[in-house]
Amino acid sequence: MAEKKEKSFEENLEKLENIVKKLENGDIPLDDAINEFNEAMKLAKICDDKLKSAEESLTKIVNPDGSTEDFEIKD
Repeated sequence: MAEKKEKSFEENLEKLENIVKKLENGDIPLDDAINEFNEAMKLAKICDDKLKSAEESLTKIVNPDGSTEDFEIKD
């Protein structure tokens, strides 16, 4: 059985945008719209989590010994 590859942020965002366009168009049966909405909410959470993770890693400093600490600007 093949391993399931995690989709990139960009792939998830593109899928989310496509779902939003479908829902905004309004030419989708209610049951399908509900399913698409639920999928969109899952994708939005995945994207949000990935952005938060990236933000956290960008605000860290790697010390010469390999440890990390929060980046702070000191007056």
